[in-house]
Amino acid sequence: MNERVLVTGAAGFIGRPVVAELLKHGFTVIATDISTTTVDPRATAIPSNIFALGEQAYSHLGSPDIVIHLAWQDGFVHNSRAHMDHLSDHVKFLNSLVDAGCHHLAVMGSMHEIGYHEGAIDENTPCNPLNQYGVAKNALRQSLLLSAAADFTLQWLRAYYIVGDDASGSSIFAKILQAAGKGQKTFPFTSGINQYDFISLNELATQIVAAATQTDITGIINVCSGKPLSLGERVEQFIADHRLDIKLDYGAFPDRPYDSPVTYGDNTKITTIMTTQATTLR
Repeated sequence: MNERVLVTGAAGFIGRPVVAELLKHGFTVIATDISTTTVDPRATAIPSNIFALGEQAYSHLGSPDIVIHLAWQDGFVHNSRAHMDHLSDHVKFLNSLVDAGCHHLAVMGSMHEIGYHEGAIDENTPCNPLNQYGVAKNALRQSLLLSAAADFTLQWLRAYYIVGDDASGSSIFAKILQAAGKGQKTFPFTSGINQYDFISLNELATQIVAAATQTDITGIINVCSGKPLSLGERVEQFIADHRLDIKLDYGAFPDRPYDSPVTYGDNTKITTIMTTQATTLR
């Protein structure tokens, strides 16, 4: 592959497997983050504060053909002030790339843009975010879509519930690994009855790369499994798969008021992309 792909947030939870997936398919990868010490050494690592680069961002970051924008602070802390504090920084950074000549942006979204919704979520589902993370992501998406009349391809990659083995993260799965590592025998939990769309970190990376390296399907793309599963069932499966000596203390925490009883992504677009890309990505 001759295309140069820039990954922001390349040293993060999602960034590392995305970089690895791109390299597997032969893309020239430019990886940037505040620190790039954990980035795959086969990538061109450029440590940087992307918000401080100004108009020089595009050239400083290797004049990429495609940008996969994953960088985001406090993604698992839904009401962190950082979400709104940095919203305009994301807008300025991405607009600067387009203004300088980048013609293809793939930006990480979140099902938290939707807010309370029961059933399948597609690109036409109304958004009413109920936490600061969702508000900021929704605003960024709206701003970018208003700019889409310019000469560039925009893909908004809406993620759902990610299952990974990174014990240093902040997801429920990381917290369980951390608790088990400390010798805790029980883990405080909600009722566990809510049903969500779960996807493994590696499968998510595969879908992100497949979606971001084609231009036939654009706009909002759900990167998801398309199947609802109860939180309790998925976490119990995670504990069993990792042979952890820990049990869930159901009902210790109330269910969050902004979480829907059953919600999942419509995977029509990503299924089409994956089917097509299976013959082009080798």
